[in-house]
Amino acid sequence: MGLEVRNLNFSYGERQILYDISFSVKKGEFLSILGPNGVGKSTLFRCILGLLPGYTGQIVVDGIDRKNLSVREAARHIAYIPQSSNPVFNYSVFDIVLMGRTSTLSSLHSPKAEDIDRCHWALDKFGISHLETRCFHNLSGGERQLVLIARALVQDSQILMLDEPTANLDFGNQIRVLQQVQNLAREGYTIIQTTHNPEQSYMFSDRILAIQNGRILKDGVPEKVLSAENMSSLYGIDVEVLSLYKDKARVCIPKEIIAD
Repeated sequence: MGLEVRNLNFSYGERQILYDISFSVKKGEFLSILGPNGVGKSTLFRCILGLLPGYTGQIVVDGIDRKNLSVREAARHIAYIPQSSNPVFNYSVFDIVLMGRTSTLSSLHSPKAEDIDRCHWALDKFGISHLETRCFHNLSGGERQLVLIARALVQDSQILMLDEPTANLDFGNQIRVLQQVQNLAREGYTIIQTTHNPEQSYMFSDRILAIQNGRILKDGVPEKVLSAENMSSLYGIDVEVLSLYKDKARVCIPKEIIAD
């Protein structure tokens, strides 16, 4: 089980954004969707999440056509982690995480002991139990991101979709968050993230899907996708890709810097 996208096309009016997008992500796989601004990454996410239902093609979630899933049913399969969250009210960390149990509760029921236990489990898993009484607005960027991932975990969905999870974080927090996300994939979660960072995609992902102008440029293991030719084409600049530490890491460097 996992997620499969088949021949997906989407347009805003007469302006087509996605062209015949097809890929699949299996259980326990970490997929990074890489590409410059405005190529359709966010639109692809919105289609999968059901926010843009006017697509053609098919999105299959755990063997079920996405269009046949209600909002509540979809939430039992897919959890979404935004790159930031700014709730109007300054909820505590525990209350933010508890909101992830919404899909398992009816509108007239209060959280049960098992819901409370699940939240404590998620906070402990990411080492942030000490923050549970803190106000969410007062946390650092890295702490907020871990809280949002904990909220997604208590939703009990096996597919986690992260929208640029490290976009607003310092380098240390970027690595900490990605290590936690990679661990979740190893535990059997299906992970899909959008990102602007080729080097981190290479180090942490099982696969990279590169999107250019609404079309798939490359889809494959990081070693095949993160090449000078592909990155130069993707970002429209001449790039040299250097291999480090017996190819455990790769770095993209503009050729004009090397030439100087």
